[in-house]
Amino acid sequence: MIDPIVWIAFITLVVGLMALDLGVFNKKAHIPSAGEAFVATIVWVSLALAFCLFIYFAYEYKWLGLGLYEYEPMDGRTAAIKYLTGYLLEEALSVDNLFVMALVFAQFRVPKKYQHRILFWGILGVLVFRGILIGVGIALVHYFTWLFYLFGLLLLWSAFKMWRQGDTHHDLDNHGVVKFIRRFYPVSSSYDGGNFFTIENGRKAVTPMFVALMIIETTDILFAFDSVPAVFSITTDPFLVFSSNIFAILGLRSLYFVLADILDRFEYLKYSLIAILFFIGVKMMLIPQKIHLPELASLLIIGVLLLAGVIASLTMRGRREI
Repeated sequence: MIDPIVWIAFITLVVGLMALDLGVFNKKAHIPSAGEAFVATIVWVSLALAFCLFIYFAYEYKWLGLGLYEYEPMDGRTAAIKYLTGYLLEEALSVDNLFVMALVFAQFRVPKKYQHRILFWGILGVLVFRGILIGVGIALVHYFTWLFYLFGLLLLWSAFKMWRQGDTHHDLDNHGVVKFIRRFYPVSSSYDGGNFFTIENGRKAVTPMFVALMIIETTDILFAFDSVPAVFSITTDPFLVFSSNIFAILGLRSLYFVLADILDRFEYLKYSLIAILFFIGVKMMLIPQKIHLPELASLLIIGVLLLAGVIASLTMRGRREI
């Protein structure tokens, strides 16, 4: 049995890294440059690889019960390979999530300098939920299989609305999530310096930051029903599953800003986004039918769609400059 000290130490490490990221390196709201986001991505990947060394030695020498999981005992080499495989698999599946984040921020016109804060709290919520889902096990995923259909339909509807509206500004007041939240709490149209709550007409109200956070949290939860079972196909060791998932998720914020910078520079990438949302929606709806597209094939499809948007943008820009 894994010693509880392992879980306490790991969670403390993750919370400490996130606090250092937001409280020191990103304490002041700002728009991360492409170079800054790229460097941050390299740092998070390096930390994940460094943790793999800990996995090797801890499982090789059975520190605090690691490597002695009753259903899957293993040595350090096997554990390191399974950790890296789970990490890479989660990174691959998380690519889908990045595009949904981009759509949410575009719909609610969240200023770039505040997006990092939403992603921080969103990922903190993911950490908690992933722990619960992994703890309960794969049976919970089968019980909520219908969520794949619901989320697939929501993605298809989002792709359709984005195609129909084009560059039209999304009306925040008519958004379904806003209407639902407004049943319990007033919703302000002001971002109030990046706060989640504000005072409006003498009453406390939630800002669009809070609404965007709730949508991203829901999106992350739904995507977890895809990624967690996939990692269970590699290993059932709870610490390997949890640690590989969390380290992959920690790098999503900086990776998003690398992507966001590209989206701003290439205007036709929005059509790639529409196509990708449609693809992901169909993919999610096929999961309950046990029709799984290999992760590599999914990444190739997404890569081709992105490349098509980049080429179209460069081609059209070149023609306008002639």
